Amino acid sequence: MDFVNLPMLAAALLVFISVLAGLFSVRIGFSFLLVFLGAGMLAGEDGLGGYRFDNFVLSFWVGNVALAVILLDGGLSTEYARFRTGLRPALVLATFGVLICAAITALAGVWFVGLDWRSALLLGSIVGSTDAAAVFALLRRSGVTLNERVASTLEIESGMNDPMAIYLTLTFIALLGNGPAADSVWSTVLWSFVQQFGWGMLAGAAGGVAFAMLLQRVALRHAESSILALLIVAAGLSVFAATGMAGGSGFLAVYLFGMTVANRAARTIAPTLAVMDGYAWLAQAGMFLLLGLLVTPSDMLDSAGPALGVVLTLIFIARPVTVWLCLLPFRFTARETWFISWVGLRGAVPIVLALFPLMAGTPHAGLLFNIAFMVVLASLLTQGSTIALMARKLGVALPDPADEQQVRAVFRDFALDPGTTVGSVCEFYGLPTPGDGSTTLGNWMVAELRRAPVAGDLVPLGAATLVVREVEGSRISRIGLGLKG
Repeated sequence: MDFVNLPMLAAALLVFISVLAGLFSVRIGFSFLLVFLGAGMLAGEDGLGGYRFDNFVLSFWVGNVALAVILLDGGLSTEYARFRTGLRPALVLATFGVLICAAITALAGVWFVGLDWRSALLLGSIVGSTDAAAVFALLRRSGVTLNERVASTLEIESGMNDPMAIYLTLTFIALLGNGPAADSVWSTVLWSFVQQFGWGMLAGAAGGVAFAMLLQRVALRHAESSILALLIVAAGLSVFAATGMAGGSGFLAVYLFGMTVANRAARTIAPTLAVMDGYAWLAQAGMFLLLGLLVTPSDMLDSAGPALGVVLTLIFIARPVTVWLCLLPFRFTARETWFISWVGLRGAVPIVLALFPLMAGTPHAGLLFNIAFMVVLASLLTQGSTIALMARKLGVALPDPADEQQVRAVFRDFALDPGTTVGSVCEFYGLPTPGDGSTTLGNWMVAELRRAPVAGDLVPLGAATLVVREVEGSRISRIGLGLKG
C-alpha cells in the first residue's frame, strides 16, 4: 500500500505545514495564498522536495474546478443589496477595464520583454483580470471592514471579469496559431464575446432560480448543512461545466448561480455557508500548492528583469489608469479610487490562463507562464500584504463598533435624524443654509453625493461635516455631525 500511503502522507503533510505556516504568516501581514504557493515551490523541482511536476493538463483541470468552487462560495456570500452600489462600476471594470489594462500591460511586454505585439497582447490578456480567489480570501481576512461601495465593487469585479480575460486570451492564441486566418478570427470576436457573457448570465441566473426552488423543498426533509453544502457544490459544478460546453463562461455562470441561490433561499443557505467556506479554502489550498509545484524557479531567472518591468507597469501604471478611467462617471472619491487601484490582486487565474498557450503550443508560451507567475507572486507579496494598511491610510475602512474612539472619529460626535430639515439644523448650529431649507437632511445629502449613499460617506456643510452612519436600502437612516475645531 506504499503507492497509496506515501503520496497521501506527502500531500497531507504539505497541506498541514502550509496551513500552520499560514496561521503564523497572517500575524505579520502575509496571505495564506502566498504561503501555499511558496510551499508548492519548496516541494517542487528546485525546492527541498525535489519533486518534478509538469502535468499541465491536470493543473488546468484542478485550477478550473477550484476556481469554480471559489466563485460559487463568493456568489453565495454576495447579497443583491450590494449590487445597488457596486454593479455598474464593477461591470465597466470587468469588461472595458480588462481590455484597457491588457493593452497598457502589452506595451510593457513589447518594451521590456521584446515580444511582438500579438504575443504582448496575449500576455496582457493573461494578467489583465483581478482574481476572485485572492480578492475574496484577502478582503475577508484583512481585519478591516471596507465601506460597501468599495467592497462590493471589488468583489463583483473579481467575480465577473474572468470571462473577458479568457475571451481575450483565446482570441490572441488563435491569432498566434496556425488555425483560422486573422480575418476569420476577428470576424468571430463579437459573437464569442456575446456567447461568453450571454450564456454565462442566462445559465447562472436560470440555474440559480431552479435550484433555489428545489433546495427549499429538499431542505424540509434533509436539513443537514453538510449534505446541503455538498448538493450545492455538485449543482454549481454542473452549471459551470454545462455552460462551458455551450460556449459560455462557466466562471460567470457559477458566480451568478451562487448569488441567485443565496438570495432566493437565504434561510436555507445560511447554515451551509461555514461548510462552503471550508470547501473554498480546500480548493484554494490545493490549487495554489499545485501551481507552486508546477513552476521551476531556476527557469525564471533569465526573465526576472523583463518580468519585473511588466510587474511594475501593471501595478503602478496599468491598474491605476484603468480604474481612474472606468470609475470616472461613478463619482467615487479619490481615496476610494486609489484603494481600488491598489487592490488589483492577481492570483490563480493568470497562472491558469497561462496554461492555455502551453497546451496550445503558442510561441513564447514558457516565457509567458513565467512572467504570469512572477506577476502573481509580486501581487500577493505587495498588494495582498498591505490591504489593511492601505484601507486605513486611505480612510475606506469602517470603524470597529467596539472601539468607541474610532467610531466617534469616523462617524462624528452628534447623531441627527435624517428627517430633520436642513434649515433647522443650520439654524441650531449657526451654519449657512444651502438652497431650500425645508429639504430633509437625508434627501439633501443624497442629492449632494449624487450616488447611492453608503456608511462613511461625507458631505461638508459650512464649518461642519455630515457623515452617513447607517443606510437602509437606498435611504439614509442615521446621520452624524462633526464641527471643525
